[in-house]
Amino acid sequence: MNEFRFEIGEEMEDERIDKCLVMLIDSLSRSFIQKLIREEAVKVNGVSVKGSYRVKSEDSIEFFLPDAVKPDIAPEKIPLDILYEDRDIIVVNKPKGMVVHPAAGHYSGTLVNALMYHCGDGLSGINGSMRPGIVHRIDKDTTGSVIVCKNDTAHNCIAAQLKEHTITRRYHAICHGVLKDNAGTIDRPIGRHPSDRKKMAVNEKNGKSAVTHYRVLKRFERFTYIECVLETGRTHQIRVHMASIGHPLLGDEVYAGLKSGFRLQGQTLHAKTLGFRHPATGDYVEADAPLPAYFEHLLEIL
Repeated sequence: MNEFRFEIGEEMEDERIDKCLVMLIDSLSRSFIQKLIREEAVKVNGVSVKGSYRVKSEDSIEFFLPDAVKPDIAPEKIPLDILYEDRDIIVVNKPKGMVVHPAAGHYSGTLVNALMYHCGDGLSGINGSMRPGIVHRIDKDTTGSVIVCKNDTAHNCIAAQLKEHTITRRYHAICHGVLKDNAGTIDRPIGRHPSDRKKMAVNEKNGKSAVTHYRVLKRFERFTYIECVLETGRTHQIRVHMASIGHPLLGDEVYAGLKSGFRLQGQTLHAKTLGFRHPATGDYVEADAPLPAYFEHLLEIL
């Protein structure tokens, strides 16, 4: 069990305690910290507080991080397309239709179920029993590279790189319409949709900074094949950003509002390249996931 103690400085005055702890311990998710607060495991000046508590200068915060619980997830013998693996990390090429980790409605057939079979107990436990090893994720119908951590040291290192935006994340996609410019940058904040909480949207008032760089790989009669590089990693970032400039992704059933004309399962979006500093050696490692067969076939048709 790990013990954490913090003295709050003036720079964090009036921040919500859950947000404050996320900034202090970047390897823990905000939802996990909120869970600890609900369980009255977080004390401020020796007293349990609610998640809405706003910290004050010189507040003393302390809590214990429970030891990782052995995940109550059934290992499943699901084939993995492994792009890179060593004793600290594993990078897999996630197929279309696979959910990254168990959640309501998806307790089997997930990437985590497959990883539990492949790695056994050798996965980081920082993000809780439902997300062992998971430090980031991609959407169910997005294919491509996902990095998974086998121990907490690796998890902390990769999480820090994600927070610092130093990880290379290069995606390939097909969007509606023909882009005029060969390259461009979309710098617009993303947050929850104001009227549909299941969706994200460009949200100038309450959104978080989001930056996507794109370039044209090939133009077709009604579509454009593009590469997108993420500077930040907001939920549905590429899908929301491309839709915001009038070029939603082909097959995107949530943000396109257009019939694709093809038999597709969700958006045509592939996490092609993932580059990072290795948590043990410090060397730069880059994994490249080949385009899935459906994507290659679609490009041939177009």
